[in-house]
Amino acid sequence: MATTNTKETSAVSLEDGAAIAVTRRERLAEFWYYFSQNRGAVIGLAVFVVIVAIAVLAPLIAPHSPSLQNRDALLLPPVWQEGGRWSFVLGTDAVGRDILSRLIYGARFSLFIGLVVVSLAVSVGIVIGLVAGYFRGAIDTVVMRMMDIILAFPSLLLALVLVAILGPGLVNAMIAIALVQQPHYVRLTRAAVMAEKGRDYVTAARVAGAGNIRLMFKTILPNCTAPLIVQAALSFSAAILDAAALGFLGMGAQPPTPEWGTMLAEAREFILRAWWVVTFPGLAILITVLAINLMGDGLRDALDPKLKRS
Repeated sequence: MATTNTKETSAVSLEDGAAIAVTRRERLAEFWYYFSQNRGAVIGLAVFVVIVAIAVLAPLIAPHSPSLQNRDALLLPPVWQEGGRWSFVLGTDAVGRDILSRLIYGARFSLFIGLVVVSLAVSVGIVIGLVAGYFRGAIDTVVMRMMDIILAFPSLLLALVLVAILGPGLVNAMIAIALVQQPHYVRLTRAAVMAEKGRDYVTAARVAGAGNIRLMFKTILPNCTAPLIVQAALSFSAAILDAAALGFLGMGAQPPTPEWGTMLAEAREFILRAWWVVTFPGLAILITVLAINLMGDGLRDALDPKLKRS
């Protein structure tokens, strides 16, 4: 008899697991359907995948070391211009470094900056927003006034001040950008928690004996992720732009790091006589940020229930 019950229990468990797997596949198929309706988002995703592949395979596909100086090839133009060489397809900079190789390795730094900044801002912002939206009262008032103060400053100016306090460098620049972006996640999370807190499923979980921590992180938070995912995608591109701006101003990544903003800063004095040293890093930033923003639009279309109904 016990053996029969065990078999029945196992069968039920397998059926539940299969049902969950089917539900996940259906949700993924639904997500892709709405995402793929936005052609710009699909193009942005394809471009972003290519950029990620380039960053991962940088040591294999870069024709030269990003810091190798070729003293016999200073400020060489791209290969299609007179005086260009096939060994330096996009030309060289003022000290003979291959621009193509530096752009390829620069993709690593830009994606790493975006990933670290978004991870820091999301993790800290969600926790603070959960606490403020769930407990309300004096905690909510103090937290939101602090966020309002941070948002009152121009983001780049505040990041510059923070980097000036912490000291120039890539790590400090990422910390500063994450602190500047954090209020957006706090406000989004707080608003979502306040909307979900009074729903029936939260009340049922509280009646069943769930504690505050479980209610916040297990019950409420999973239902607040859609706007946070969209904001994270858009913040990823903003982080790349801010890091490039700080690098251009000499407060971010320091030479000879092949970061796109730093490359622009090093090329300022050669804008008129060597257009390629400025144009290609600028195009790399433009294409990457545009691709991520297009992906963010597609995520909004796929995750926003109101847009689905329309």
